[in-house]
Amino acid sequence: MNLPNKLTISRLVLTLVFVACFHLPLTNPFGIALLIFAAASITDYFDGAIARKRNLVTNFGKLFDPLADKILIAAAFIVLVENGMLPAWIAIVILSREFFVTGIRQIAVSQNVVLAAEKLGKHKMLWQIITVLYFMLEAASHEPWCEFLKPVFKTDTGGHPYIESFIVYFTTFLTLISGFSYFWKNRQLFNDA
Repeated sequence: MNLPNKLTISRLVLTLVFVACFHLPLTNPFGIALLIFAAASITDYFDGAIARKRNLVTNFGKLFDPLADKILIAAAFIVLVENGMLPAWIAIVILSREFFVTGIRQIAVSQNVVLAAEKLGKHKMLWQIITVLYFMLEAASHEPWCEFLKPVFKTDTGGHPYIESFIVYFTTFLTLISGFSYFWKNRQLFNDA
C-alpha cells in the first residue's frame, strides 16, 4: 500500500478516535478531539498532493479518499449536533449533499465514467473543516486545557454570534451550490430518466 493510501486509511482511523473522545472519561474531550480532527483534515491535503506529485493515483485512492472525507465530515457534524452546537437541519443538509454526490459517482461508475473532484467541492470541504474547527475551538475554550481561548469567543459586543452565523450559513450555502454544480455538470448521466 502506497503512502497516499496509508494516509487515507489513517484518516478513517483518526475519525474513530475523534468520535471515541466524546465517549471516554477525558478531562478535555473537545481539545483532544480538536487536535485529532485537525490531524485527520491535514491528511486529506497530503494524500492527494503526494498521489498527484509522485504519480501514485490508484483505484483504491479514488474510492476511499472521498469516502474517508465524507465519513470524517459526517462524524464531525453529527458530534456537533449531538453536543448542541449546531441545529440538526444543517447536518442533514450537509450529509444529504454528500450522499447525493456519492450517488452520482456510483451512477458514473456503472457507466464506466470516472468523475474528477471539482474545485468547488474542495472549497466546500475546506469550509466544512473551518466550521468544525471553529465550533470545536469554542467548545474547547470551556475546558481547562484551552481556557485561554475563552476571550476569543466571548466578547463584550457579542460579535461572535455574527461570525458563527456567517460560518454556518456560508458553509451550508456552499455545500448546496457545490452539490447542484456537481449534478449539473454531470447531468448527461441521467439522459435515460
